[in-house]
Amino acid sequence: MEDDRAGYAGALEELQAILAELEGEAVDVDVLATRVARADELLTLCRERLEAARVQVEKVVAAAEDA
Repeated sequence: MEDDRAGYAGALEELQAILAELEGEAVDVDVLATRVARADELLTLCRERLEAARVQVEKVVAAAEDA
């Protein structure tokens, strides 16, 4: 993915912009497939970031319980 550096917040912001564009009345059919594909990439990035955060939280909680 080209924007891994942007992180979760950047991906979410771009997703919101794509959604607003797609919900608009003047949706350009020629770019629709491109926007949907980009949204899919961004959703994957967000899911990966959330999963990584979940794993980190679980490790911290497990370490705190063992202490």
